[in-house]
Amino acid sequence: MRRLLDSDLAWRFSRSPLAILALLVTLLMAAGAVLAPLIAPQDPFDPASLDLMNSLIPPAFEAQGDPQFPLGTDDQGRDLFSAILYGTRISLMVGFAGVALAMLIGVTLGLVAGYHGGWLGAVIMRVADVQLTFPAILIALLINGIALALVGKGGGTDVQIGVIVVAIGLSYWVQYARTVRGSTLVESRKEYVQAARLIGLSDWTIMFRHVLPNVTGPVLVIATINLALAIITEATLSFLGVGVPSTSPSLGTLINIGNRFLFSGEWWITIFPGAALAVLALSVNLLGDWLRDALNPKLR
Repeated sequence: MRRLLDSDLAWRFSRSPLAILALLVTLLMAAGAVLAPLIAPQDPFDPASLDLMNSLIPPAFEAQGDPQFPLGTDDQGRDLFSAILYGTRISLMVGFAGVALAMLIGVTLGLVAGYHGGWLGAVIMRVADVQLTFPAILIALLINGIALALVGKGGGTDVQIGVIVVAIGLSYWVQYARTVRGSTLVESRKEYVQAARLIGLSDWTIMFRHVLPNVTGPVLVIATINLALAIITEATLSFLGVGVPSTSPSLGTLINIGNRFLFSGEWWITIFPGAALAVLALSVNLLGDWLRDALNPKLR
């Protein structure tokens, strides 16, 4: 820990007010999501705690607002502040899981393609090139639609969330594979790899124990930026009605619900979740941009 605090990366971070602000906002929203069961006034996932008589109440600062619901309620009588806390929890969980899956697939395939090369590496890269011709959200929609057609929407919330995670993971693995392949091509020609081969280490041991630690810098940058993209992708799928069900609303589901009432005057149902999603994605993106610049030797 002491070594990290004394590192050049920590020094550059301390000199960047924007990065510090982005980290604080991200940590604050993540803490609110994790502690949602403790700090949320209501459990929006529990139908027994909902009352339709409390539906469509405006925010507390409006004339007809109720202090019990500081950000108002939706059409189901859900406290919007509580729903945003729980929705952020789902969005972050899906985002982290989707990025982790994309990293696992992309890094593994990139190491194999860069270290072994040959026909196997060529096949992996051609598949990646073909997938790059399609937008990631289109790939996610296609995979999500096929998976839901196979398992059905009756599989429960956990199944639908798992489908979204797989869809996001299979949509974003290409960047990791291409980046890791390029770095592996450079590392595999260095002396330490030749020495590892001479002492009889297996290819998998060399790739994951020796080459992988030396290519993780760009991977971390991509993962940070892709976290924001994964959160937005999940919100887009939920907004389109093919993501998280309305009984367990994520930020995208809340925006979808609010969109139905936007032109009838209940603006708060979509504005507040939309603002939370924008702030979360922006703060994570700013962290990713700072990390990319901090790890770029040309900018030092």
